[in-house]
Amino acid sequence: MPSFDTVCDANMVDVKHAVENTVKEITTRFDFKGTPASIELKDKEITVIGDAEFQLTQIEDILRNKLTKRNVDVRFLDMGDVQKMGGDKVKRVIKVRSGIETEVAKKIQRHIKDSKLKVQAAIQEEKVRVTGAKRDDLQAAMALIKKEMTDIPLTFDNFRD
Repeated sequence: MPSFDTVCDANMVDVKHAVENTVKEITTRFDFKGTPASIELKDKEITVIGDAEFQLTQIEDILRNKLTKRNVDVRFLDMGDVQKMGGDKVKRVIKVRSGIETEVAKKIQRHIKDSKLKVQAAIQEEKVRVTGAKRDDLQAAMALIKKEMTDIPLTFDNFRD
């Protein structure tokens, strides 16, 4: 029976390279000289440190540009709140989304059920598997999901015929 998986996973290799390129640019830029401006990636969290919110915004813009050049959707970034550190420093933790939350998965399942397509959607851990009898129905389900869920960067993989 034909099926495919709907997932929400960023390419972490490209995210790592984008963060490394951002570090290089921060070290060479004149306006960041002598400041505690830095960015680092641990697991799926990016920590940005700077003097003020303005500096954090500049570093985040550089990061967005580097991610865009590597074809990583910036909707994967989940911006945290600005936190005060000791002295004049501030930091922000940016989480890289991985997996579909249960609430969003139920929403996808509901859209597919309401569409009256001859496919079934099943939530499996952090992905949604859609199965159907015909390949055309699955492609219609893909188009429906792309149209309805615009705020989350969803991709489709594991297409089986």
